[in-house]
Amino acid sequence: MRILRVAQKVYPDVKGGGPYHVHAMSRDQAAMGHDVTVLTVRQDKSLPHVEERDGYTVVRYDPAATLLGNDISPGLAQYLHSAEDFDVMHAHSHLYFATNLAAVKRFVGDIPLAITNHGLYSQNAPEWVFDLYLRSVGRWTFDQADIVFCYTEEDKRRVQELGVSSRIEVVSNGIDTERFTPEGPESELVDSDGPVVLFVGRLVEGKRPGDAVAAVDRVRDEHPDVSLYFCGDGPLRSELEDDAARRGIDDHVEFLGHVPYEDVPDIYRSADVLVLPSRAEGVPRTVLEAMASATPVVVSDLPQVAPIATDGGEVVPVGAVEEFTDRLSNLLDDCKRRTVLGDSGRDQVSSSHDWTDTVDRTTTMLAEFKDCSYV
Repeated sequence: MRILRVAQKVYPDVKGGGPYHVHAMSRDQAAMGHDVTVLTVRQDKSLPHVEERDGYTVVRYDPAATLLGNDISPGLAQYLHSAEDFDVMHAHSHLYFATNLAAVKRFVGDIPLAITNHGLYSQNAPEWVFDLYLRSVGRWTFDQADIVFCYTEEDKRRVQELGVSSRIEVVSNGIDTERFTPEGPESELVDSDGPVVLFVGRLVEGKRPGDAVAAVDRVRDEHPDVSLYFCGDGPLRSELEDDAARRGIDDHVEFLGHVPYEDVPDIYRSADVLVLPSRAEGVPRTVLEAMASATPVVVSDLPQVAPIATDGGEVVPVGAVEEFTDRLSNLLDDCKRRTVLGDSGRDQVSSSHDWTDTVDRTTTMLAEFKDCSYV
């Protein structure tokens, strides 16, 4: 099967759960014998236009403009205009210009289109902007797809409520449960004599990393030796550093920046609790990876996240810093409960969110469109 994967971002050009999903899916489908090409935006001018790696081909085009964190590249449009020799297109996230272009290609052409919904809302703009987008361009983009993949039944219901008419299937997001495991070394990057609270992800407004700083500041009333480690980077880093300094806790807040993905399992094993106070998420890989590592989580009570996270941690209303403080303090006080939640979370992810199942189900459904005739 010849697969054209259309993705605004791909790992390792860009770090993060979505870009890594695109890379790992392409790598593993190539290992299954499929011919995979990833069409993406060039993030660094030093990167080649065309590159063969990990069994698949990456084709990059430079952006011409950026709108709300979304790179717009005419080169992607030119490539899609002439693309013919593919059995299926698989685009990632309706929020990106690249996926809008793939929808246009499907509208005027005959290559079947699949879209994976990585979360309805962006971390880069106010929710009202994307409410408007979802009920116009976003819904039209979904409607051009022959199949839409959602991570959960809740995600499927929300897409249906937009009035999307396309076929929608639930394929759970998965992670490598043999890589993310409680057994193994801890990270030398995490050096703390006290309890460790971990935040993994981009330092952007939508993930509300400032709430993590505020909560850990208050946790110090009960646990004066607690440390907060940020694994990831983003535009809010300097603001967070300033906030920690103003609070007088800069010695308790560490910024690791981007950590190579192969080293991330050690980071999870070094933490006592993962915190994720986001205002919007799909099914974040970070939560699954922490749970697979038997690290309990304290996360925002979001419809797509809560049903998963409650098996391996605690959920808190978005923005409720006092409640984040209480849940973190309680877990740091109770080693037995952390162990129970860690074991439960590991069992949940191993049984329902294994990456091999994600790849197999996705590939099987894409193969349904091979050799089909469309008009």
